[in-house]
Amino acid sequence: MTQPLMPKATAVWLIENTALSFQQIADFCGLHLLEVQSIADDEVAIGMVGFDPVANGQLAKEEIERCSADPDAKLEMATPSVVIPEPKKKGPRYTPVARRQDRPDAISWMLRNFPELSDGQISRLIGTTKPTINGVRDRTHWNITSIKPRDPVSLGLCSREDLAAAIEQARRAAEHAAKRAEKEKARREKAAAEQAAAEQAAAEQAAAQAAPPADPAGAVDAAPQADTGGADVQQQGAVPSAPVEPASAAPVATPAEPAPAAPGPAATPEPPPPAPAFGTGFGAPPPAAPAAAEPAAPAAPQPSPAPQPYVAPEPPAAPEPAAAPKPVPLPGAPESDSQDPAPAEETPTDETAGEPRPE
Repeated sequence: MTQPLMPKATAVWLIENTALSFQQIADFCGLHLLEVQSIADDEVAIGMVGFDPVANGQLAKEEIERCSADPDAKLEMATPSVVIPEPKKKGPRYTPVARRQDRPDAISWMLRNFPELSDGQISRLIGTTKPTINGVRDRTHWNITSIKPRDPVSLGLCSREDLAAAIEQARRAAEHAAKRAEKEKARREKAAAEQAAAEQAAAEQAAAQAAPPADPAGAVDAAPQADTGGADVQQQGAVPSAPVEPASAAPVATPAEPAPAAPGPAATPEPPPPAPAFGTGFGAPPPAAPAAAEPAAPAAPQPSPAPQPYVAPEPPAAPEPAAAPKPVPLPGAPESDSQDPAPAEETPTDETAGEPRPE
């Protein structure tokens, strides 16, 4: 709520000329209740002349009558008929002519004791320009030989409160800038580490793809285990067949073929070897065998047939001798009674030497 002009003088006039309560006057003038009560008791603002708010257009007469009838109501400021000018923005500080020659000394003192102050803060404090500040800093000022650092507060160029506030603001800005720099540095380091890790991973992957695949120690053992497991499954699921005994024959002494040996007892089928234990090899364990039905009981062995006597093979028949060609009779020769030649005598061979000649 906007306060009236001269609040204490307005409170004096309202206490003397109206029936408003102390709380209503305190709320309208922006004072404390005890202070209004002290004014009414002549303990505060003794001899002060009251200020009429109705004559100045700050309060309407009807508003006073309304609040006098209702102690809980609050006074409201009347709308001013005169346009109140807006306060001017704070511009550069005005420096008297007699003290303007002391500004380079104040600038030198600030730059030496508080380097965190910016050029804008120094120019606002003592009402100077940035070229003058840069000239003093770079020692290019036209009167640099006679400049002596002096406190601007003692020279009357600024107040101690304004100087302390500017220094505190500059320090906070420097701390924020340092924190931002640290965050930026940490971010860059993190990005560099991530990039290095990605490059290393890519190099390792490329090396792994370029290198020939090495056979692990367990790959050699995995195949025999898998084959053995499959053979065991086949042996466990198959039904053993009855053993067949070879036929025996009586030995016959012949020069061409030796007599076969006598057959021994029937061989008993060996049980299947046990499956290898899980995890004994370096490779992967053999695949699990499917559940198979229990094998049927082996059939009783059939009695072997009676041995047959050995029969020697028959010798091949001797080839018939070729017939002698008939003589061609010469012309003028006498014909013979018989054209057939006399039969040749058979020569005994090795195969027929020991056999009797048929009659």
